[in-house]
Amino acid sequence: MSQEVEKSGQLNVTKIAQGGRKLRKNWCPSWVVLAGNSLMFYREPPRAAPSSAVWGPAGSRPESSVDLRGAALAHGRHLSSRRNVLHIRTVPGHEFLLQSDLEAELRAWHHALRAVIERLDRENPVELRLSGSGPAELGELSAGEDEEEESEPVSKPLLRFGGRRSSSRCPEGTEQNRVRNKLKRLIAKRPPLQSLQERGLLRDQVFGCQLESLCQREGDTVPSFVRRCVAAVDKRGLDVDGIYRVSGNLAVVQKLRFLVDRERAVTSDGRYVFPEQPGQEGQLDFDSAEWDDIHVVTGALKLFLRELPQPLVPPLLLPHFRAALELSESEQRLSQIRELIASMPKPNHDTLYHLLEHLCRVIAHSDKNRMTPHNLGIVFGPTLFRPEQETSDPAAHAFYPGQLVQLMLTDFTSLFS
Repeated sequence: MSQEVEKSGQLNVTKIAQGGRKLRKNWCPSWVVLAGNSLMFYREPPRAAPSSAVWGPAGSRPESSVDLRGAALAHGRHLSSRRNVLHIRTVPGHEFLLQSDLEAELRAWHHALRAVIERLDRENPVELRLSGSGPAELGELSAGEDEEEESEPVSKPLLRFGGRRSSSRCPEGTEQNRVRNKLKRLIAKRPPLQSLQERGLLRDQVFGCQLESLCQREGDTVPSFVRRCVAAVDKRGLDVDGIYRVSGNLAVVQKLRFLVDRERAVTSDGRYVFPEQPGQEGQLDFDSAEWDDIHVVTGALKLFLRELPQPLVPPLLLPHFRAALELSESEQRLSQIRELIASMPKPNHDTLYHLLEHLCRVIAHSDKNRMTPHNLGIVFGPTLFRPEQETSDPAAHAFYPGQLVQLMLTDFTSLFS
């Protein structure tokens, strides 16, 4: 090999990004060789001192290498808690951290790497692209952001846009912050969801849709998908052992979800493709062999309830339900829970009623399916009585949701009369 070795030595190395995708740090020692336009990593050092003819261990090939043309170099103190760290980012979006316990050694590497990258810049400037943007777009993204630059005294990345050699070298984080801040402003100016829906550019799905919006769209107070799942289980799942407790095949559940959602697919170029006829869930036949496993249907129903943006039982009522459950007097307890249920919004109330009425039919077949009010409370409690945010005391929320569901099932007629 004819290229001269600029520098070599033992460093700690980790790759933190692959093609722009962040990776978990995995530090390991490596024999690093800087030669030509490449930075190469060997598992072991050579037996003899490196020269223009000996790059690594005799007969060995590097584990990996980095093309430094168009690369950006900076200190990596903001990316690692270790001392003496260099950060290299390449044009394809690969990122590496180099570290040495010796400050002088890392300073020598910084000098050598910067000299090579600058030489490559003079010999063959590289045109960078950010998400397919050309020089004009990149200039627009970073224009007028100088006041937000950070003062990083040492790091001088070598970013070149559109083949132009940058006359002013700025910290690596600076250009990232410029683009990031510009994108934040662009996102803040995006049109509201309602506007996109009115223009037909975005359609609500079934899974993850606000319950009130979904019911309003369908002209009912109980989602069609909930009614269809309940009907399917009533028809062929009441006697199935462990109904609602046994999980269905996740891949098939996700396939069912995909078919139900109105937003059918996203093409490779990012365009949304919608079905010609809305309401695909109305065309599903749960009696077909494709959905023969009833646990897939119950799994999809539970997934639908879990993915409601707001839980079926409004979070604001949770403290009141819990307080009512703790009352010692049975009649007073039922009376307060009945009032709380009646205060729920119409779609929430009717969907809860439809679901619990169905679960009462499941309990009626408990001699075969072995699903008692207690078992169903364990399954549905955390989903129906879900706090809006993660609670700081999970143990405090662990038991009463299941107890509430169990109470609602055993006293269903009294509570919903």
